[in-house]
Amino acid sequence: MELNAANHACSYIIQSQEDEIKRIALELHEGINQNLYSLYTGLGYLESGIKEPHMKSYAKEMASLMERTIQEVRLLSVGLYPNTITTLGLEAAIKSYAKLFTDTFGVLIAIKSSGRERTMAEQRSMTVFRVCQEALINIAKYADASSAEIQFTWKEKSLKIEIKDAGKGFNLESGIERFTGIAAMKERMLIAGGQFYISSEEGKGTTVTITLPI
Repeated sequence: MELNAANHACSYIIQSQEDEIKRIALELHEGINQNLYSLYTGLGYLESGIKEPHMKSYAKEMASLMERTIQEVRLLSVGLYPNTITTLGLEAAIKSYAKLFTDTFGVLIAIKSSGRERTMAEQRSMTVFRVCQEALINIAKYADASSAEIQFTWKEKSLKIEIKDAGKGFNLESGIERFTGIAAMKERMLIAGGQFYISSEEGKGTTVTITLPI
């Protein structure tokens, strides 16, 4: 009884956080990012009218910086809350995030899927998305890998996802602290009724596996 009450409380807290994150993401997308794009367009217009070579070069550099900033804000917005998760589904949301992730960090993400995608409640879909997101961020930070793979396996009543990289890996006994967010990922999956596993070997990469009844 106490465990169920604790899980319920944690679930409520996580959902409250997700609601606030969703609000911030929408503000970033519809407000800040739109303003940045207007500035980027304006810089391009100004650059076309500048005659002095050094000033033209400077304006071009500023436009490039603005373009990178727009890309980073877009990744942040999608990372906070992927709009496609409720309209197109979990796979579409992760594919959208993976594309922006690759553009930002240079790590190529291959996404594979077997079975027919099932509809899940938004809260459960967001749980899976958050775990995949955390795993990818760890790959960018620590794996020293140029590519990674996400494998979806859909079954009638369950979903399994494996996130693999062929990076430098680490010793699970002594290096687990380097792979941040482990406790949070485990807790999210536990509350959702799923499981979280991680395996790694030095020089052979890391695999994160999550399973969830649907």
